[in-house]
Amino acid sequence: MRGFRASAVVLVMVLTGFVAAEPSAPAVAGPTDPEPATLVTLSVPDVAALERLVATGADLTERVRPQPDGSIRIDAVVTQGQLKEYESIGASLAAQTAPKARTRVTTTLDRIVIERAVWLKSRDGYFLSVEASSSAGEAATLSVTWKGLRGSTGQAEMAAYVDAGAYLGHQFSAPVPAEDRPQWVTVTSAAGGKAEAKVGEWPDGAPPDRNGPGYQKDFVTQYMPPAQLNERIKALHRRFPKLTDVVALPYKTNGYRRQAQALIGAPPAAAVVVTSAAYGSEGGNDLAVELVAPAAPGQPVKVTANGKLITVSLATDASGTPVSTAADVVAAVNRAGIAVKATTYRGEAGAGVMAPAPLTQLSDFLNAPADVSREPAQVLALRIGVRRDGSRTGVLAYAQEHAREWVAPLVTIEAAERLLRNYAHDKATRGLLERTDIFIVPTVNPDGANYSFYDFNSQRKNMTNHCPAQQSDPALRNTWGVDVNRNYAVGSLSDGYFGASANCQSGSYAGPSEHSEPESRNVIWLAQRFRNIRFAMNVHSYGGYFMWPPGAYKLDGRATLPRPTPKEEAYFLRSARTIEQAIAAERGTVIWPQQTGPVTDVLYSAAGNSADELWYDYGVYGWDFEVGADLWNPGTRTWEGVGFQPPFSEGHAEALEFAAGLIALIAVAADYREP
Repeated sequence: MRGFRASAVVLVMVLTGFVAAEPSAPAVAGPTDPEPATLVTLSVPDVAALERLVATGADLTERVRPQPDGSIRIDAVVTQGQLKEYESIGASLAAQTAPKARTRVTTTLDRIVIERAVWLKSRDGYFLSVEASSSAGEAATLSVTWKGLRGSTGQAEMAAYVDAGAYLGHQFSAPVPAEDRPQWVTVTSAAGGKAEAKVGEWPDGAPPDRNGPGYQKDFVTQYMPPAQLNERIKALHRRFPKLTDVVALPYKTNGYRRQAQALIGAPPAAAVVVTSAAYGSEGGNDLAVELVAPAAPGQPVKVTANGKLITVSLATDASGTPVSTAADVVAAVNRAGIAVKATTYRGEAGAGVMAPAPLTQLSDFLNAPADVSREPAQVLALRIGVRRDGSRTGVLAYAQEHAREWVAPLVTIEAAERLLRNYAHDKATRGLLERTDIFIVPTVNPDGANYSFYDFNSQRKNMTNHCPAQQSDPALRNTWGVDVNRNYAVGSLSDGYFGASANCQSGSYAGPSEHSEPESRNVIWLAQRFRNIRFAMNVHSYGGYFMWPPGAYKLDGRATLPRPTPKEEAYFLRSARTIEQAIAAERGTVIWPQQTGPVTDVLYSAAGNSADELWYDYGVYGWDFEVGADLWNPGTRTWEGVGFQPPFSEGHAEALEFAAGLIALIAVAADYREP
């Protein structure tokens, strides 16, 4: 398989679902307001620039589109400050027009090998995907011409794929439209090389079983925050007690909660950050701080607490002028033995003199309604099957490791509803529940999901803040947390693998250690506790991918985790094509061939991801969905990304089609026989 590399990312989008978008930034941002982030498409000139961009900790999507001129386009969520930083390493806002093919000069006739040429039929018509390689490597300029039914023809340029310094071939950045079904392709090099191939069909797996009359589907009606997801699986258990169990996973999360904070003074030199010892919901939000100037000269700095009010009386000189620096105030507050801690602003020395400041209320800056629990969350799994005793092949489906991926949980809920509500009257469904043991976890990361729904819709990580004081003032609160899907123990950052960050503010922060987070420990607990689990689907969004291990490599030499055996690889691919047939049967969405395969081949290196640990340590066939395939715009004749939180009409359609794919995976598991 060939594919194009990306780095994980979030998109800030205007939401039209369960809740409104993140509250608008004030006209003039205050010192505690995070800098607004915006969805943009960046262009980098080459792979080296992309690597530099990744190294900054930039929050990049899985949707990466290399261009025929050698540049790469990638969606990103950026602030204005970050955009300026990225421009210094070669990234810029992408132009709306497509770049022209790069002109290369090759003096030696090269040899072309066509590795795959397939046509696909989606709801938008026919498309062609071609993958080829040249003996001239990335320097080659390759183009494709084709002939199809009813005299149709076409031509398109290919783009080189270079990952971690290794040339992996050429392909289209996205399938290209064709008037009718292509039958023959010719790949031609500017140096004179040429190859021809007959075009096959994609996907070519077994078509899904057709559901019988009266088959029920379409059970999701809106985006659902964690409380609603949990209530939904509890309701299904109440409705179908003989077919289900609710499994409470053992590791409770941090909870949707934070310490309360206040920023006093004028950053950077004359500012103090005050942080409560208690969570905001447990009394921290009741505290307030004021800085006052005594009416007498020659006074020392003094801190008093009167109930919930903390008063800092600034030191004065002989003339009665306040002279306390930020560092002085910090030291005085921390000596006072009260329920707060003070720090200077972002590691500053705190040499600036503090001025009197009016009463400032501490806040945890969390906006969810009061009925959203602030307590540590219990993650739930719904176990489905006729015989839930470990005697049947187990299938694990888990979603929302990344908080902003609102469609992913709906895939699992829709699948659960279909399985249970069709059991009584649909023979195929009854067979699945008799032959498999299914575990569904709609939301692995409930704290981050709540933060995404109610505070910052682009939140990727959980809510555990491991950042030191210099990275923990209120304006940085949207950068805190651990990327749950980089916190696992195989192919991890600490093992030297690429694709995760040690920077606590990075979107792909791996955490202070492997399995430092309860969210990742819960997923692995299921594999440890229920050893009959042999299949797993990790549901993510967006981009339209279907992937499996290996998911990580070491940058030096692009040394991946061990690849599956040829037999195992063939099983992964054969199963994938069957599952993709089921997805396409819903509304004609086809997962592109160049986005079907091992993670390291078709996407990027993701150090410490869950599928790798499940596969290498527990022998579980671990797959990844990236729901939300690009949509074809016939007006502009381009593929357009859908984002993490598309209008619900689109999110709803994605949930239905990938639920069909998940049920097809369960059918694959039902037919599985141990080798």
